Amino acid sequence: MGIFTFIGVVLILAPLILLIASIQIRRKLKEDENSNYKGIGQKFLLWFSPKKSLIVAGVGLLLIFNTSFLFYASPGHQYFIVSPAGTKSAIFSSGIKFITPLSKVQEWQKFFDIKVISGDEPTEGIEGVIPDGIPIRFIDQVTADVNISVRMQMPQDEPSFIKLAEEFRHPKNLVNNTLVPTVKEQVINTGYMFSAQDYISGSAADFRQTLDEQLKNGGYSVEKKEHYDTIYASIQQKDRVIKEIRTRYEVNKRLNATGKPIRVDHDITKNNIIVSQVIVDQVDLEDAFKKRLEAQRDISAQKRIEMEKIETAKAEQQRILAEGERDKTAERAAQEREQVKKLIEIETRLKQEETNKKLAQIQLETERLKSAAKKVAADAQSYENAKLVQAGLTPQEKAEWEYKTSVGVAEKFAGPNGVKLPQFYMGGSDGNGKGNSDALQQILTMMMAQQSLNNGKK
Repeated sequence: MGIFTFIGVVLILAPLILLIASIQIRRKLKEDENSNYKGIGQKFLLWFSPKKSLIVAGVGLLLIFNTSFLFYASPGHQYFIVSPAGTKSAIFSSGIKFITPLSKVQEWQKFFDIKVISGDEPTEGIEGVIPDGIPIRFIDQVTADVNISVRMQMPQDEPSFIKLAEEFRHPKNLVNNTLVPTVKEQVINTGYMFSAQDYISGSAADFRQTLDEQLKNGGYSVEKKEHYDTIYASIQQKDRVIKEIRTRYEVNKRLNATGKPIRVDHDITKNNIIVSQVIVDQVDLEDAFKKRLEAQRDISAQKRIEMEKIETAKAEQQRILAEGERDKTAERAAQEREQVKKLIEIETRLKQEETNKKLAQIQLETERLKSAAKKVAADAQSYENAKLVQAGLTPQEKAEWEYKTSVGVAEKFAGPNGVKLPQFYMGGSDGNGKGNSDALQQILTMMMAQQSLNNGKK
């Protein structure tokens, strides 16, 4: 029952009930003519006369049997309108709408949800249900089941929506015959652009992004290339044979003259349907590939363990080498300290010897200077004596000889055996005022010398 049908029923039933109540009140007032009190409710009921009630009921009947000129547009829906004259229009906003009487109104949802349902998951509110996943095959021939959730929005421009409504006639036709098959097709095409090994190695986000772009803007036109890598047996073997041939796949997007990827339109893009959300819930790879992954994981784990052992052994080796270097460094440092001590001692001795040598040189120079000074003094004395000899006896010798002469003369003259001097002595002068006392002194000296020689012989 529509809202206007409900209002029409209310407008029919309410006047009838109020009319019956109004008749009873009028009858009661006639019986009690003395009563003049009329409450608000009675006045309202008395207002419903049979004529007025019929008018209101007529409006209700009109709403029930002819709602084509007035309807309520619900939120989240849009409407395709065909007038009696064949004019087509669309309504996208919600609220009470007035249209040409007897027009045909077709209701469409603004959004459609397409989702892969597995097991006992609820399907309420999902227009496009895909059971048990979408089977795909990666480029390396690995199969998988993809679970996705896609939300699509109907065209928001009037020409596109009218064209779509005319073509598909009913929302279920659009969902079941176009949207669901197109989603499956693009998921399968996206699988051909990736390898399962790449997907598990970090390309899952690229897979989702590529699927999103293909649903929104059209599929990519791609070119697939296969590369074969030949792996030979170990070079140490005598007969080298092919160990393995690995196949690599390369998928390149074809580009147009402007350098943009070439797009292949599908029914979603052709009908201007907006893809508002794409979620890849799960990619369930085949069991054989999972077992191969487990084997690779075990091999990788074993390799990692072996690498850790190698790293541990290297670390131990480095530790031993480091300890050896440390010990050598310590020993070298100790020996260097001893060498430094010896070098310091040798340098100290050398410096001491140099100091002694310098002191000896200074002492030698001092003695040499002293000797030179003595020599100079002696030379000066000798020179002086030579000069004095040249001039006669030195004053010292003269004084000494005078002293000895005086003593000898005294000894000779002393005693009975002394020298007998002549009683008479003649003196004279040389005419220069000098006497001959020197001659006498010389004679006495010669006599004392002769006497000394004679005493020596005895």
